[in-house]
Amino acid sequence: MARILILGAGFAGLWAAIGAARKRDEIGARAAELEILVLDRNPYHNIRVRNYEVDLSDVAISLRGLLDPVGVTYRVAEVAAIDVANQHVTAAGDGGSIAYDRLVLALGSELARPAIPGLATHSFDVDTYAAAEKLNAHLASLASAPPSPARSTVVVVGAGFTGIEVATEMPAKLEKAGVYGERRVILLDPNPVVGATIGANGRPVINEALSALGVETRLGVRVDAVSADSIRLSSGETIPTRTVVWCAGMCASPLVATLPGEHEHGRLSVDQFMRAKGLAHVFAAGDAASARLDGGHETVMSCQFARPMGRYAGHNVVAELFGDAMIPLDIDWYVTVLDLGAWGALYTEGWDRKVRTTGAAAKVTKQTINRERIYPPRNGSRADLFAAAAPSVQAPPKTRT
Repeated sequence: MARILILGAGFAGLWAAIGAARKRDEIGARAAELEILVLDRNPYHNIRVRNYEVDLSDVAISLRGLLDPVGVTYRVAEVAAIDVANQHVTAAGDGGSIAYDRLVLALGSELARPAIPGLATHSFDVDTYAAAEKLNAHLASLASAPPSPARSTVVVVGAGFTGIEVATEMPAKLEKAGVYGERRVILLDPNPVVGATIGANGRPVINEALSALGVETRLGVRVDAVSADSIRLSSGETIPTRTVVWCAGMCASPLVATLPGEHEHGRLSVDQFMRAKGLAHVFAAGDAASARLDGGHETVMSCQFARPMGRYAGHNVVAELFGDAMIPLDIDWYVTVLDLGAWGALYTEGWDRKVRTTGAAAKVTKQTINRERIYPPRNGSRADLFAAAAPSVQAPPKTRT
């Protein structure tokens, strides 16, 4: 029996698995004995882009209900090592060695955590579902703590996409947690502007939202140290706080760096079929992979790219194994929709991020994406799952003006 091993069950890995099962079904008898195995540290698929939100009740979906209907098996285990020369993966603990005929690497990305004194011990994040739950539990615990400046102050480090969404959602999170009275949310970044990578078009909108929500900024500063009740900045300022949320940068899974082949910005370079360049029998998708679009732009670490990359990787890995024609990835549009809390959202189009809609109208689009568009079918229907996993790119989301 041949085996396709898929590492990761995030946006790329989940859709690679279902896409591979779809292609296996399409091929029929020749592929009937093909095993598709997913390896992930969690028994659920995390709608990771929602981890900053107030309500986390619907952001972790059991893999059983998504993979069982399409005949994909999965194991809950941490990947310890990948041996591409001998075609096997080692699972942590007593997970043993797992051989494969084809590998799909979809291990995603994780927060970049520099060696800042106290950061690992005293900060929070929303990188994973578990981390987001930990932050919410911490905020809830503050409600019963004696009033103090440190109790009522939240410092968000990193004014990129995630940091902005965390900071603008924080007033509502504090409200739900029962932290009343005078509250401060401070967003800081080493860059001289908020949203340095977002571009100049949307920056005035972001600044307007921050001002309306009462979010302070500290720009052009770095973090020198974090303690249980304060954060010290390179400017010399010390801010009393019991809540530091680290959102300062992402990097591909560290396992990517252990692999040979071609790399770009810390990710595996892949061709138009999602094959890892320079590696035999390896496909890659999502945040761990770098593909070039329209001859130039590199895929961004986001579910907007991870989901179609996964669908194409799943289709093509089975097609390649059985000698069928592969389908090239072609994503011909790019949008960004940035949540700005109770103020609304920012919707931009194109790589130059031209502002299309803002405020309440953009918020409707954001909520449609976060709560409907990026979810897999959850009715247990094999047909619906296969339809959603077809190797295609969805049209841009509809917007209101």
